[in-house]
Amino acid sequence: MVPISEQSESVLNSAWVRYGTAIVSSVAFLFLKLALRRYLGDTVPFVLFFSVVMANAWFGGMGPGLLATALSTIFAAVYFMDRVSDASIWNKIWPLATFAVEGTLISALSHSRRRILQERTAVLLRERSAREQAEESEAHKAAILRNAMDCIISMDHQGNVIEWNPAAETTFGFTRGEAMGREMAELIIPQPMREAHRIGLVKFLATGEGPVIGKRIEIAATRKGGGQFPVELSITPIKGEGSPTFTGYLRDITERKQAETERDRLLAGEREARQDAERANRMKDEFLSIVSHELRTPLHAILGWSQMLAKREVNKEDLTEGLQVIERNARVQTQIIEDILDMSRIISGKVRLDVQRVDLPSVIEAAIQAVQPAADAKGIRLQKVLDPLTEPVSGDPARLQQIVWNLISNAIKFTPKGGRVSVTLERVNSHVEISVSDTGDGIPPDFLPYVFERFRQAEGPTTRRHGGLGLGLSIVKQLTELHGGTVQAKSPGEGQGATFRVALPLIPLRPNDDGDGRYHPKTSRIETTNDNAAPKLKGIRVLVIDDEPDARKLIKRLLEECEAEVTTGGSVDEALRLISEVNPHVILSDIGMPGRDGYELLRILRSLPAEKGGKIPAAALTAFARSEDRTRSMMAGFDLHVSKPVEPRELCAVVARLASRTSSK
Repeated sequence: MVPISEQSESVLNSAWVRYGTAIVSSVAFLFLKLALRRYLGDTVPFVLFFSVVMANAWFGGMGPGLLATALSTIFAAVYFMDRVSDASIWNKIWPLATFAVEGTLISALSHSRRRILQERTAVLLRERSAREQAEESEAHKAAILRNAMDCIISMDHQGNVIEWNPAAETTFGFTRGEAMGREMAELIIPQPMREAHRIGLVKFLATGEGPVIGKRIEIAATRKGGGQFPVELSITPIKGEGSPTFTGYLRDITERKQAETERDRLLAGEREARQDAERANRMKDEFLSIVSHELRTPLHAILGWSQMLAKREVNKEDLTEGLQVIERNARVQTQIIEDILDMSRIISGKVRLDVQRVDLPSVIEAAIQAVQPAADAKGIRLQKVLDPLTEPVSGDPARLQQIVWNLISNAIKFTPKGGRVSVTLERVNSHVEISVSDTGDGIPPDFLPYVFERFRQAEGPTTRRHGGLGLGLSIVKQLTELHGGTVQAKSPGEGQGATFRVALPLIPLRPNDDGDGRYHPKTSRIETTNDNAAPKLKGIRVLVIDDEPDARKLIKRLLEECEAEVTTGGSVDEALRLISEVNPHVILSDIGMPGRDGYELLRILRSLPAEKGGKIPAAALTAFARSEDRTRSMMAGFDLHVSKPVEPRELCAVVARLASRTSSK
């Protein structure tokens, strides 16, 4: 819609209106002249018409002015000049001609003056519009600079600041007054980069090109006081009539960089976790493959020899060899299972230590005796250098012996025939140190950092020259750390042997009250015996409950060799019946049985009165060998928990121990 002022101007400038106004005004002044004739007379006919001509020429332009002049001349000739009777024709014509000429001149002058005024007005309007636009642009620019979240900094061709918005004040710490006129490089560019900034400015002025012109880059900037932080920078040159100026747009990207760093850290952690999970899965698969191989290998020998001995007549030598092979491989399987259970207990934090005063020389001697047959079979010399005056440590003697046994067994396994394994014990400062060295295969340098990790082996599962699950050294490390010690492995390289050192802390010692030795104040001494004979069980009645007939027969045979009176049963119901018939001194019960298990048997038994067997000592003889299984057995009412397979001497000792409780009641 066109504004009212523009509509009015358009109407006034139309030809119909301008020329119509000239006609109407001329006729109106004619009637005015006729009305004033009596006062003005007929001798001055042109006085009022001059005003008509001037008005139309001024407001309507040249055309309406000439039209008003022509009409005024005609009206004067028709209505007034004929009244002058005493004048000649010439005296009548020249006033009209003079009026026409004067009217034409007046119209031209008025038109020119009107055009000049219009042009001047237009110029003034344009200037005012430009000034208003400039003021509006400046106000808009100021609002942008004031409210911009990014720093906007302008500088001249010499690099001096000519604009510094509030965001720059907040970001860099310099007020606008402090920054104006100073070199921008001095304010925000770190010292090592200032010269490069100046060189880039000179290059742009010379060539019109620059490394940061029109690009987004990330640089380090400095705050007032010297603190550095990352910014994103974009510089735009502004070329005018004089030297170019530059406007830089800067954004503090500290938070973004921190977020990117955190994201990269999380991504790296996620990648590492995924790699760990993948490696764990591979190790698990390899471990299961190794477990299957290690269990099947001795099982193959056991089954092969047992079938061979059962199917044909054999001489005494073959019988002896077969039984030795079966026993040796059964013990290998037992050790594999024990290693797996030990690692399970270690991982779950359920290892139990029977902490007491321990003399390490006797522990090491026992471990050496246990592995001596394996060393003799390979022709390996076992050398020992044990300081007999080494002070005792606090720990579990069985677990400490397990540590030494694992290290020596590992050394023997990786040492070729005719090699040497050395075991030393000495005091080093406030520790005792056990060292096991060998002349075997050594450890590759790239595998040395992982030698104590569980399930890790330097050789692949299908190319291994040596057996084992890869758990022994991991168990050594975990058990050593449970005793407050450390273990280290060293090797010059492949084929150059290896050395393992276990450091255990000494315990505070004080004299015994009897003056015959020293011991830890919170532990008691252990009495050791060299008597390996099984105890005699003559006169002791034992009730054995197991759902496996072979297991019942084996246990009965072992106990009868110790002169015990053995009765067997295969279920909980049969056990309850036999208790009242036999009145046993000791009960040995399996846990896993069909229907009702050993836990149910003990719960029923312990609910009976003493005269009906409620107080009979009982041991759980079971293949459930975890620590939680031991705890559950004790909670159910068993007095002892014995894991299968069990050594004959250990079985007889357990029965003797439980029978002594019956006799003491």
